[in-house]
Amino acid sequence: MKHDELTETTYFASVLFGMLVAIMGALPMMSYAADNSRHQVVDGVDIYLGIFPAEMILGRPKLRAEAEMHDGVPAGEHRYHVTIALFDAATGKRITGALVKGKVSELGLSGIEKKLEPMLIADAISYGNYFRMSGTGIYRIQVQIRLPGVAQAIDAVFEYSHART
Repeated sequence: MKHDELTETTYFASVLFGMLVAIMGALPMMSYAADNSRHQVVDGVDIYLGIFPAEMILGRPKLRAEAEMHDGVPAGEHRYHVTIALFDAATGKRITGALVKGKVSELGLSGIEKKLEPMLIADAISYGNYFRMSGTGIYRIQVQIRLPGVAQAIDAVFEYSHART
């Protein structure tokens, strides 16, 4: 294979890989939109909820921003990262500069409230923090959002079915 053909093949492969990454990145958002338990529209704001085990971050190199956010991955079992992504429902633009709080509780219990801190991951702002979720069953996740320049807070409540393995 000549150098020009190799360069063209490498360029095509990198473009194809980039397109694949973009499509894979959009799939979770599409599935959230179809799953009302992880997506709500409140007062013109699209609110998406993501929850994943903290163990997913533990294996990453210490230089990664994800390993350092929220004072690092908490010690102990049954720790989960709760993430909120906000978009303007009319324009689809990501909302930044919000103040976000989250409260996670098993149904019937008081729960823990924390600030959901802004995070920059893959050049996009989301809000999140770690919570302990040791029981199995249904959790209530309450989110309070204060947008810049808006007096009234936006409240959303999600129910999350947690099956621990």
